[in-house]
Amino acid sequence: MEELEKVTGRIFDIQRYSIHDGPGIRTIVFLKGCFLRCRWCCNPESQEYKIQKMMVKGKEKWIGEDVTVGQVMEEIKKDNAYYMRSGGGVTLSGGEVLFQPEFAESLLRVCKLYGYHTAIESTGYAEYSVIEKILPHLDLYLLDIKHMNSQKHKQFTGRENEMILSNAKRIAKEGKELVIRVPVIPGFNDTKEEIREIAKFASSLENVKQLHLLPYHRLGQDKYEGLFREYSLKEIVPIEEQKMKELLEVAAEQSGLKCQIGG
Repeated sequence: MEELEKVTGRIFDIQRYSIHDGPGIRTIVFLKGCFLRCRWCCNPESQEYKIQKMMVKGKEKWIGEDVTVGQVMEEIKKDNAYYMRSGGGVTLSGGEVLFQPEFAESLLRVCKLYGYHTAIESTGYAEYSVIEKILPHLDLYLLDIKHMNSQKHKQFTGRENEMILSNAKRIAKEGKELVIRVPVIPGFNDTKEEIREIAKFASSLENVKQLHLLPYHRLGQDKYEGLFREYSLKEIVPIEEQKMKELLEVAAEQSGLKCQIGG
């Protein structure tokens, strides 16, 4: 364990007492760096691996910190009692976890040595050999499937989706708990036909039992201003609750999975 705790990675936040992104009360570690550039990203400060200067509430703040696995574990261990009582644990998010595979793998391995439930929130965009090394130390994979049309996927995220869909099939075969999550974005994938296609794909994956629809929100919009970047979706508005319910019905009917709004 000592060598694993020396492995260094770059993070930009650690969020304690979370009740999202996995069961129970969780600590979420946010890693820097991502392969995609999703137009709606609510953590734009996560996309670049480099440490950045960002305006936060009128003050300059440096975003990004190099830490060892051991340093992160010191924060994680503070909430042992909450994990044990609630069935919670640790979730790695980002950015993209797979952007820093050695750090992610080492951190997950140490978490398992402590007996914590482990999860990652990931786009699945990486060579499968990278994912394969992480899976043995993982209890739950929260995988985004954003669109079935590769060209539209590239238009809104900067990358095509073939690798993601291929990886989803291979991850599912490993027998790990795999939850498919769909960020529902107006003008991108918010039609019944598009949700139906994603639900159909999700239902074809082995061992997948849940599909989550995540409604678009504007919570990260101010961060773009802080990074002196333009928010390209500023003209769109969040989806109405009734429409989300209709999309949920479509997903449930098509997939036969346990479907819900939010994750």
